[in-house]
Amino acid sequence: MRDTKESRLLLVLLVAIAFALITVDIRGGRNSPVDGARHAAAAVFGPVENGLSSAVDPVAGAVSAVRDSGSRHDRLAALEKENAALKAKLGSDDRNRSRLKQLDKLLKVAGEGQYGIKGAQVIAIGSAQGFSWTITIDVGADDGIKRDMTVLNGDGLVGRVTTVGPSTSTVLLANDPDFTVGTRMEAGDELGFASGQGDRPLRVELLNGKAEVKKGDRLVTFGSQADKPFVPGVPVGVVSRVDPSGGGLTRTLYVTPYVGFTKLDIVGVVVAPPKQDPRDTVLPAKPKPVPTPTVTVTVTPSADAPATDEQQ
Repeated sequence: MRDTKESRLLLVLLVAIAFALITVDIRGGRNSPVDGARHAAAAVFGPVENGLSSAVDPVAGAVSAVRDSGSRHDRLAALEKENAALKAKLGSDDRNRSRLKQLDKLLKVAGEGQYGIKGAQVIAIGSAQGFSWTITIDVGADDGIKRDMTVLNGDGLVGRVTTVGPSTSTVLLANDPDFTVGTRMEAGDELGFASGQGDRPLRVELLNGKAEVKKGDRLVTFGSQADKPFVPGVPVGVVSRVDPSGGGLTRTLYVTPYVGFTKLDIVGVVVAPPKQDPRDTVLPAKPKPVPTPTVTVTVTPSADAPATDEQQ
């Protein structure tokens, strides 16, 4: 548009009209006569504004993200650290609870058998002496430990001490092939010798080839002369299989040990034997048999059933 007298007059007129409309709109408030025009303009230009906003917002968002990234990273790192600490605490608590449970069982066994024990923790497996099934415990000569002492836990017989250092000892486990212990059948006097077979059940040779034995029978240690290397009455295991007698002088049994040799932690070394043989008192209580439910079926004659001769 050229800068002429008419154009200047038109511009002044348009500015005057604009001011007049603004005045009317302000005075009218919510009932402004131009309110409808305003909504119409918003409907037309709103999408355009949104498009411009979406074009600008990613940049603003990126700037905001960069500005907040430090604090956000710090918060995340703090949460991760707190989570790791919580997991460690829970894991430690679980382990402590497990150890307390093991210790309680060990003390119960020691009390029932009247064994004087020295508590110990397993700190290593295997041995430089070449034994295939051994553990190292954190007590030794300084703690009164000597060679050929019985080692047990809350479940039963673990093994015997074979090597003693000042602060540690090596224990030969009962499932080692070089391990042998005298046994006695529960509630009887049938004697035998149990030998380790690694990860398989213990092999027991009963001295009486005609002994009456069945699956589920239990065995304890018979004890040694002067209680070394074995004290009497320590639970050994449960009979899982019985070989046919065959008329031999001995009878072979296979016994599942009470102790899990792959998950040992808290054990006790018997430093003082019982004054008398505890016999079967240390054995765990037998599980109660689960009663088999019986079902009674009552047959009710149908009304449509044909009558018998007596009913006729």
